Amino acid sequence: MSTKLFTNAQIVNEGTVTHGWVLTDGPIISATGEGQAPDSVKADETIDCRGRYLIPGVIDTHVHFRDPGLTEKADMASESAAAVAGGVTSFIDMPNTRPATVTVADAEDKMKRAAEVSEANYGFFIGAINSNLDELLAADYTRLAGVKLFLGSSTGNMLVDNASTLDKLFSSAPALIAVHAEDEAIIRAAREKLSIEHPEGIPVELHPDVRPREACIAATRTAIDLAERHGAKVHICHISTAEELTLIAEAKARGVKVTAETCPQYLLFDRNDFMRLGSRVKCNPAIKEASDRIALVKALCRGGVIDTIATDHAPHLLAQKEGDALTAASGMPMIQFSLPAMLDMADSDPESEGLDIGQIVELMCHAPARIFGIKGRGFIRPGYAADLVVVEKLPLPGHKVADSDAVSKCGWTPLAGRSLGYAVRLTVVNGGEGPLPLIFEKQ
Repeated sequence: MSTKLFTNAQIVNEGTVTHGWVLTDGPIISATGEGQAPDSVKADETIDCRGRYLIPGVIDTHVHFRDPGLTEKADMASESAAAVAGGVTSFIDMPNTRPATVTVADAEDKMKRAAEVSEANYGFFIGAINSNLDELLAADYTRLAGVKLFLGSSTGNMLVDNASTLDKLFSSAPALIAVHAEDEAIIRAAREKLSIEHPEGIPVELHPDVRPREACIAATRTAIDLAERHGAKVHICHISTAEELTLIAEAKARGVKVTAETCPQYLLFDRNDFMRLGSRVKCNPAIKEASDRIALVKALCRGGVIDTIATDHAPHLLAQKEGDALTAASGMPMIQFSLPAMLDMADSDPESEGLDIGQIVELMCHAPARIFGIKGRGFIRPGYAADLVVVEKLPLPGHKVADSDAVSKCGWTPLAGRSLGYAVRLTVVNGGEGPLPLIFEKQ
C-alpha cells in the first residue's frame, strides 16, 4: 500500500473551506491539517492541488447502470468509469435491470459483477414486487442499501400496486424504503386522454402531461402516509414538483421519518427545454414547469426539505430516445457532469443565492452517507476512506460540454452545448487502492 500527500488544497468538508493538506495511507485517510504540511509528514507521492478544491468523493445513491440484461446501452464497467470521471467515488444501483434485482441471489450476482469490473465503490438496492416480501425480510441490509419501491411503472415495470403488500412492506421491512413516487392510475388516465387527442402520436413535449404533476403529488402523499402509519423510514426519490416540497416539509415537522432527493435534471431544465432538446430531456418523473425548477433551487438554498442530490443516471442509446412521448425511452445519463453542473448552478443560477460549494458537498457527499448509513465514507476525516476529488473552478467562459466528452457507453449527454465553470481534475478511490463494496449501518 502506498501513501499520498495532497497539499495546497482548499479542503471543502463539513461546512468549511480550509487551506490545508490530507495524508492517505493505502485506502484510508490518516491525517489532515491546515496550512502547509509539516516537514515530518512524508508520503510516497505528493499531489499539489495548486489551490484547487479538495472534496470527499461524491456518493450517487440513485443510478441505473443497466447491468445485467440491458448492456447494449450501458454496463457496470462503462458507467462506473463515467462516475469516476465526474468525481463520483461510490454509487448505489437500482434494481430494474433484466432480470430485476428482486432476490438476495440477484443482488449477490450484481455484487460479484461489480467486484470484477467497477471503477467506483458499489452498493445495490433490492427491489420490491407484489410477491417477494419474504426475500426483502431475509436480506442483509449491511450489504444492501435498502428496498426500492415503484409506485408508478417505469423502466423495468416493477410496479407495486397491492395495498396489502404495501402495508406489510412498510410495517415490516427492516430497512430504508426508497420510493419512485408516481401514481399509476393518474398516469394511465392522462395517457388515455392524450392518446385520444393525439391519435398520430403524442408529441414528446407533452411528456409532462402524460406523467402529470398530480401523479407525483398523490404518490408522495401515499408514501408519506404509509411511513407515518407504520413508523417506516422512507426516502422519496427524484422530487420534481413544488407541491411535493410542501408535503415533505409538513411531514418532517410531524416527525415522519422521511428524506427527499432531487436530481440535476429538475434543477437545470424545465418543460420549455423540450422544444430545444426534445427527448434528450425525457425522463420519469417528467421535467416540470419553470416554477417547479425555481422552487426546487430555492429549497436547496433554504435547506431542510431536500436532503440530497442524486442523478437517476439512466442511459439509453440515442436511437432508443427517438420517438414521441410514449415511444421514446425515458431517462438520461447524468453522472459524469453532475458535480460540475451543480457547482456551476450554485454560482450562476439567479435563484441560487446563498448556495455554495459547501452546501453542494453536503447534498452530494455528506448527506448520502448519513441517510443510507454508509460506513466510513462521505467525509474528509482521519480513519475514513480516502475517496477524494480535486475540482477546479475554470476561468470564463468555462468548458463547453460536447457529446464527445461522454464516457458513458451511450455516448451522449443532455448537457451538450452548455458551458460549465467547474471541472473534475482528479478522482481517487480508496487512496488509489481500488473500489470496495459499500457497507451500511443497520437501519
